[in-house]
Amino acid sequence: MTPILILAAGRSSRMRGRDKHLEEIDGVPLLRRLALAALELGEPVFVALPALPHPRAEALAGLDVSLLAVPEAEEGMSGTLRGAVARLPKGAGFLLVLGDLAEIGAVEMRAVTAARADAPDKLIWRGATETGEPGHPILFDASLIPRFAELSGDGGGESLVRPLRAQTCLVPLPGRVARVDLDTPDDWDAFRKKTPRA
Repeated sequence: MTPILILAAGRSSRMRGRDKHLEEIDGVPLLRRLALAALELGEPVFVALPALPHPRAEALAGLDVSLLAVPEAEEGMSGTLRGAVARLPKGAGFLLVLGDLAEIGAVEMRAVTAARADAPDKLIWRGATETGEPGHPILFDASLIPRFAELSGDGGGESLVRPLRAQTCLVPLPGRVARVDLDTPDDWDAFRKKTPRA
């Protein structure tokens, strides 16, 4: 079992009152779109939220996903990761998916998880751009899970990932989809002009 963890516990503070996780693509809230894609992999899906109940949970109504209340999210990304990973079931690792990855779908998630079989000696398998820039999603080996308990500050998982570059397999994904996160209304406007479908 390889759980999939979708992080959606941030404040969306740069969205000027809007919630990036609830912005729609093809008429579907982004968070629901990511959860539906994750469910296609046939693994348990967990969604980290800042609290329950929460408006973001409504976007996931009817889906077979487990919602995790992560109060540690108040500390920033590191707190979110520390709290959410501690609440996951034991498995052969987990796939981390950021909740604002607008162009990541089931195909990209499968590509990263499949890379484990091709590079079994690695500890991290990570989506990357076509030109090799590291991005998301990221598959972590189970042996790394205890290290998440040590995360602090707002650096997220980079302090854990950076020293393990030699143990990381980069998985090229189309274009720049591995790094397209939409944090501001301007980001969303530019995205919709480029892909007029939302």
